[in-house]
Amino acid sequence: MVKRRVHVAAAAMVSGDGLRVLIARRPSTVDQGGLWEFPGGKLAPYETGFEALKRELHEELGVEIQRAQPLIRVHHEYPDKHVLMDVWQVRDYAGEPFGREGQAVRWVGLTDLFNYPFPAANMPILRAVMLPTEYLITAEEASDDTFLTKLERALREDGVRLVQLRAKTLEPEAYVSRAEQALALCRRYDARLLLNGDPALLDTVDADGIHLTSEHLMKLERRPLAENKWLAASTHDHAQLEQAGRIGCDFVTLSPLRTTPTHPDVAPMGWHDFQQLVERAAMPVFALGGMTRHDADHARSVGAQGIASIRDFWK
Repeated sequence: MVKRRVHVAAAAMVSGDGLRVLIARRPSTVDQGGLWEFPGGKLAPYETGFEALKRELHEELGVEIQRAQPLIRVHHEYPDKHVLMDVWQVRDYAGEPFGREGQAVRWVGLTDLFNYPFPAANMPILRAVMLPTEYLITAEEASDDTFLTKLERALREDGVRLVQLRAKTLEPEAYVSRAEQALALCRRYDARLLLNGDPALLDTVDADGIHLTSEHLMKLERRPLAENKWLAASTHDHAQLEQAGRIGCDFVTLSPLRTTPTHPDVAPMGWHDFQQLVERAAMPVFALGGMTRHDADHARSVGAQGIASIRDFWK
């Protein structure tokens, strides 16, 4: 049976303070009725995703979109159809949104989103909405004092809110000690900290999650963490992205975009190949490898959640 293909534009409308997002309840008379979703609808013939988004939000919520930014594109297979959701982040709009078609709408805190039942196709969108657009990977530092000074600068001055503690040169006990100090600092700035290592580290340090190496990722048969912790992984090709989706990673890095000083002999994939890989990823993807803040808008325009970097954030 050839499945019908459905192309949908949807909006993650974010409040002015950046802490809430608007969701709507599906009517009880439609497929998956009663579940919550991000407002939007099907593309009409010859419409672009952005054109459909503007039309749908005016019809459904009575607002006029002034500007929107690509957030994520989600492919999802249902028994009877293939759905492509073209999701945009909307911060600039005119009017106060309300259920113009009688549907229930609600502003929900980002941390409360998982308390609402959504269709399965919306799960990657929830993760993308909750994640920032910058992912700091810490550099190797011999001194804890130097490490903490640089980390606090990134948190305080650059507004970094997602951190991976990567410290391959430290002995296990020293890594745990640094992780505890980094976690206390991240808590002070309301930032999330992921540990680069074995998931068992969370038994010792109650960080927000684990970032797996690509080698560790490929050895797993199932998700090694509880759902209330973030699971990320390093990926470099289609097979690793598929494995990340199979075991339920919440997000990944995909690299290298460009040649980097740390891996000068690894051929970069470039933006075209990166976009092709991201298109079918089952979770948010951070672009990694020679990335700077100047690349952030371009990365998002080709489907990335944002950029991950060591050098550009670690000064």
